[in-house]
Amino acid sequence: MRLTGKVALITGGGTGIGAATARLFSAEGAQVVVTGRRPAPVDAVAAEMGGVAVPGDTGDPAHAAETVAAAVSRYGGVDILVACAGVAPGGTVGEMVVEQWRYTLDTNLNGPMLMSRAALPVMLERGGGSIVLVSSTAGLAAAPASAAYDVSKAGVIALARALAVDYGTRGIRANALVPGWVKTPMADRSMDALGAGEHITRKQAYDRATAEVPLRRAGTPEEMAACCLFLASDEARYVTGTTLVADGGGLAVELTSTAFTFGGQSM
Repeated sequence: MRLTGKVALITGGGTGIGAATARLFSAEGAQVVVTGRRPAPVDAVAAEMGGVAVPGDTGDPAHAAETVAAAVSRYGGVDILVACAGVAPGGTVGEMVVEQWRYTLDTNLNGPMLMSRAALPVMLERGGGSIVLVSSTAGLAAAPASAAYDVSKAGVIALARALAVDYGTRGIRANALVPGWVKTPMADRSMDALGAGEHITRKQAYDRATAEVPLRRAGTPEEMAACCLFLASDEARYVTGTTLVADGGGLAVELTSTAFTFGGQSM
C-alpha cells in the first residue's frame, strides 16, 4: 500500500472527487480526515473508513485551524493535503454580483490557501509533505460565462506553484490537478441545466459536452482520485510545482481545426 503511515486531510470530501480520493487513500493505508460544508455526506464518507469528519466552510480560517487540530489530535499530524472543495456559479464579469464573486474566490481559492497555511507547520514538523490542489481546465482556458470560476481555478494553479517554490527546500511538494469534465454531482447539475435548455437527457448532455474530447467521454471521480494518489505518494517524490491535466485530451484539441473533421476522421 502506497500511503501506509500517512495522514491525509481532504477538503470537499463528502462527494465527487474528494469522496473518491478519501476512499482510495484509505484503501492505500492512509488515516483520513475529511471536511466539507455539508455534515451528512462528510460524516458518511468518514464513517466508511473509520476516519475523522470535520464539517465546515473551507473559506473560514477558523475551520482550517480546527480541521488540522483534529488531525493532530486523532493521528498526530498531517502528511498530505488534497483540496477538492469548490463551487461553480455562472456569470460574466458584467452580470455577476460582487457577493457571488467573493463567495467563489473564498471557496475555490482562499479555501486551499487557508488549509495549506494551517497544515504547513504540522507538515514541516514531520519533515515535509505533499499538497495537491484540485483546479480545472477552466484555470487554463476560459469557459463561457464563468468568470469567477475561471479566475479562482487559475489562481489555484498559481498557488500550487508558489507553495512548491517557497517550501520545496523544506520537504514540501505542491502540485495542481486539472480535471476536465468529471461525472460528479456538480457536473451533473451543469448537464441537467444544459439538457433542460436543449431538451436532451443528462447522458446526451455529457456526450455533447465531450464531443470534441479525444476520449469522447467525461472522466470519473475514481480516475481523478488515482491522479491525486500519484501526486501525493512517494512515486511522485521528484514532482512538484507542476500541473497534471486529466481531461481526456480536451485541451490538446485545436478548436479552429474541428470544422475539418467529419465522422471522427480528419480530412
